[in-house]
Amino acid sequence: MKTVKLTFHGGGRTVTGSNFLLETETQKILIDCGLLQGEAAEKEDTGEKPFPYDPRSIDILFVTHAHLDHVGRIPVLVRDGFHGTIYSTPPTKDIAEVILADGIHVAASHQHNGNDGKKETPLSYDEADVRTAMELWKTLPYHEPLDLKDGMRVMFWDSGHILGSAMIEIAYGEKKMLVTGDLGNSPAPLLHDTEIVPDVNYLVMESVYGDRNHEGVTERKEKFKDVIEDTIAKKGVLVIPAFSIERTQELLFELNEFVEHRIILPIPVFVDSPLAIKVTEIYKHYENYFNANARHIIKSGDDIFQFPNLCFTFGARESIGIKKVPVPKVIIAGSGMSNGGRVVYHERNYLSDPSTTLLLVGFQAVGTPGRALATGEKTISILGERVSVRARVENIRGYSAHKDSDGLFGFVEAMGDSLEKIFVVQGEPKSALFLVQRLRDNLGSNAVSPEDNKMIELEF
Repeated sequence: MKTVKLTFHGGGRTVTGSNFLLETETQKILIDCGLLQGEAAEKEDTGEKPFPYDPRSIDILFVTHAHLDHVGRIPVLVRDGFHGTIYSTPPTKDIAEVILADGIHVAASHQHNGNDGKKETPLSYDEADVRTAMELWKTLPYHEPLDLKDGMRVMFWDSGHILGSAMIEIAYGEKKMLVTGDLGNSPAPLLHDTEIVPDVNYLVMESVYGDRNHEGVTERKEKFKDVIEDTIAKKGVLVIPAFSIERTQELLFELNEFVEHRIILPIPVFVDSPLAIKVTEIYKHYENYFNANARHIIKSGDDIFQFPNLCFTFGARESIGIKKVPVPKVIIAGSGMSNGGRVVYHERNYLSDPSTTLLLVGFQAVGTPGRALATGEKTISILGERVSVRARVENIRGYSAHKDSDGLFGFVEAMGDSLEKIFVVQGEPKSALFLVQRLRDNLGSNAVSPEDNKMIELEF
């Protein structure tokens, strides 16, 4: 029997900041090195906060996927002395390189535009740190085992969350652990369903929506269509704060179908996010990662990310010019929580207009302007200005890239009786603890919600 120490250095009872440390007698392994976001970031001041371990002592970093709350501090880890190997799937590496480079420019001038008007701490890495990280970074396809020291074996499984997202299986001694990263909201428009991994003993799983459910596939699509049709009828503006990875691409996929099948009338659609545009190009490069339906549509000759009246606005001048385009129109812009990026300029321009609709299609962390809008705040601070919210605010949770409560429960249920212990992480306390209790009550699972910096010894 072998012993592994597992410490939750981030993501314990917060959605963001994923950072888990595994220690054996012969090696130290990190899983994710993410950035705290929202209210948690303000409290922790993570831009400069030292790591709770020596980065020079870490042998390997495994990355589940390329969202900032899972990769955002990798260049800082490198800057502080990490010189081991980084592993992820190929798409994750490509997207991470783009998002980390983008983070340098965004973070330097990033301002938290919530009601308190506080500034967030800039990230303290530069282009050289990103380049060094990429030099240390290797890729591993799904289902291809990687042998490490002392008989440990690691393998990636498809989580269905974003392009290239992976669950990390760790086989060691006589047992197996699975770290899910984020679990996809299957079935998704573009990606495969989340895989079920057999014979897992220890499970570390996310719980973002552990206490609530999304709309179904048909309902979310119908609601999206209705919001667009209402915008057209009112001759208004539909502003969608959207994450650059996965959410923007899924919305384009749905809009492509609406337009090409004449489900909606023609309307100008702007993708106003340089990062989203770059990521969309990466998606086109990895069509083999799409599900059968998306690949079938592509093979039929349809460009799923292009349709009439769609405009990608890369430059700042093009972005500013959107204001001059007559209504009705749709603007998809980052960031997804309205805490930076170009969407804040559009919100400043349009939120006070009753003919505007603001459509939220993703998780809104506590302390972000997106959370304030989702909970019905009537005035918010944007770029130092107080803006009245007279726009209609809609929320379609069905486009979330995360499993809902039933999906998370079903994922555990499908794994069977091999599970000995479940660590419920990456959720606000209310969500995580609700899921813990549900798993205990309905499946008899040994489920817990560990706090950050909690170290647990596991027998393998």
